Amino acid sequence: MTETSNLYPKIDPFDTGLLMADEHEIYYEQCGNPNGKPAVFLHGGPGGGGSEEVRRFFNPDKYRIIIFDQRGCGRSKPHACLTNNTTWHLVDDIENLRKLLNIDKWLVFGGSWGSTLALAYSQSHPNSVTELILRGIFLLRKHELDWFYQYGASQIFPEAWEDFIDVIEEDQRENLMLAYQRIFSGDEENKKLEAALAWSKWEAATSNLHYKESQVNEFSNPKFALEFAQIENHYFVNKGFFNEEDQLLEGIDIVRHIPCVIVQGRYDVVCPISTAWELSKKWPEADFIIAQNSGHSAFEVELSNHLVKITDSFV
Repeated sequence: MTETSNLYPKIDPFDTGLLMADEHEIYYEQCGNPNGKPAVFLHGGPGGGGSEEVRRFFNPDKYRIIIFDQRGCGRSKPHACLTNNTTWHLVDDIENLRKLLNIDKWLVFGGSWGSTLALAYSQSHPNSVTELILRGIFLLRKHELDWFYQYGASQIFPEAWEDFIDVIEEDQRENLMLAYQRIFSGDEENKKLEAALAWSKWEAATSNLHYKESQVNEFSNPKFALEFAQIENHYFVNKGFFNEEDQLLEGIDIVRHIPCVIVQGRYDVVCPISTAWELSKKWPEADFIIAQNSGHSAFEVELSNHLVKITDSFV
């Protein structure tokens, strides 16, 4: 029997605005119940931007849902701007947004890169967080990046991988992230767009248990691809701007008291389950749920149903 989605109905924001920081105008929106339980959603990428669909993980009668587009992407401006755009700038943005909206504490929900950012934020501001929901765990370590951008996932999706590496000259493929960075920092706009599309489509092609052409088409939008690819590459080449590779794992004691649920697709090729397993062993107080028939995308039905049940459990 096919599982059916229990996402909440589509809703519109009751408030939108801009958070000003450095040269950035950061778009945010509030949905649901203005007097409900505050929850902030941290999107993936980095560079993925928020979407109307992510509002549907929360009961709109019970939650005050805050979504924002991180620096340089989505409805935030300037488009694809890398200046003053690091993990720690985003951590400050989250905390400044909380203060701007006069929220005492909030639930933090993040998937993929959003899980990275959620851990970085909660370890920096543990007293601002009531609960954590982490999906598709990504700790931005070298072996995780190598798996997806050098050798590993390539063995499972060889046809998509061929398109990913085709834009890079053969003698430049020893370090593909750096090869892409050279293109993105260059002056050839056509080459930059070609590379951005290849980068973006590679992630889209691998994000679902079953190939989803609609997601590949969505990630093929030139504006989206240029933001997504350049911002991701900027963060990944710079190792997430962390002081130590295991910084987030080593900081778990700071957030151990915060109720947390870790949700992971068994067949996640973008962020393999071994990372979520490692986090769960380091944080035994956290609940750990494996979606046995899912890949990476939060909108695979099994995964999204787990996520809705979890948000429901916190109100």
